[in-house]
This record gives sequence, structure tokens and C-alpha cells, in this order.
Amino acid sequence: MEKLMNQIMELKFTSKSLQRQSRKCKKEEKAEKLKIKKAMEKGNVDGARIYAENAIRKRTEQMNYLRLDTQAKMSTINKSMGNIVKSLESSLNTGNLQKMSETMDSFEKQFVNMEVQAEFMESSMAGSTSLSTPEGEVNSLMQQVADDYGLEVSVGLPQPAAHAVPTKEADKVDEDDLSRRLAELKARG
Repeated sequence: MEKLMNQIMELKFTSKSLQRQSRKCKKEEKAEKLKIKKAMEKGNVDGARIYAENAIRKRTEQMNYLRLDTQAKMSTINKSMGNIVKSLESSLNTGNLQKMSETMDSFEKQFVNMEVQAEFMESSMAGSTSLSTPEGEVNSLMQQVADDYGLEVSVGLPQPAAHAVPTKEADKVDEDDLSRRLAELKARG
């Protein structure tokens, strides 16, 4: 029983540490978003893109800390379930129905806890991002920050060309002009 209590205390300490790291990452993500805003206000799209990538990495790091916390809890639950199974075996050997019933109730509680933890872990993994930051995600975050602060920014869209692109009609005029000049040269010579 003392060993289990030590495990629980260790789990609580680890959990608090991981949650603290997760909150720190969330705070750093918010700071990166403010840097995105400032860079966009100055017209520094490349700098804003870098800050957006950093913000996405911080969000991923935060999710990883939460996953580790969940895994630590799952590990402790697994150890608890092992102890419960041993207790159940000894109850079966002695034939103590009262103790068997208590052990089965404890086992059921641990099993439900494990299901809840597994479900949370699956949902957090599904919502997380990979270590690389896809271009679309960076553009989306930059556009979101621009929208949040009412900034006019065209993120990731090609900028209009500084020079005019000739149309087919202009090409036809140039061909006619070349044909005319060629005809004049032939007439001279």
C-alpha cells in the first residue's frame, strides 16, 4: 500500500510539472502570435511567417506535454491494475467473497479510468500537428491573426505583377508589324 501511495505522489508531481510546462508553452504561443501581429503591421511578411511557425511549434509542444501527462497516468493505472489482479488471485485462493467483490469493484473503477485516459489521449493526438509546419497552416494562422487584429494582409497569395502582361491582341499587332517590316525589306532588296 505504501508503494502505491509513493507512486501516486510521484504521478501527481510529474503531472503538475507537465501541466506547468504545457501552460508555459501556451503562454509562449500567445507571445509568438503578438509578434506575428507586430511583424505584419510593419509589413514584414517573412518575419511574420517565422513567428507563425514558432507559434505552431509551441502549440505542438504543449500537446506533447499533455500527452506525456496522460501516458504517465496510464502507466500508474496499469501498475494499479496489476496489483488488483494479484489481490483478486489471492481472494480467489482463500475463497473470501467479500474481498473478491471489493477487488472487482476496484478493478472496474481502474478500467473505467483507463478508458477515459485512452479516449483523451486519442483525441489529443488526433488534434495535434506534426513537427513540421505545413505552409497552409502557417498561412492560416497568419490570416487568423490578421483577422483578429483587423489587419489587411494577403498571406501566401501571389502579388500582382509590376509590369503589364501582353495580351493576344498585342501579340497579333506585333506579328503584323513584323510582317509589314519584313515585306518592306524584301521590297527594297
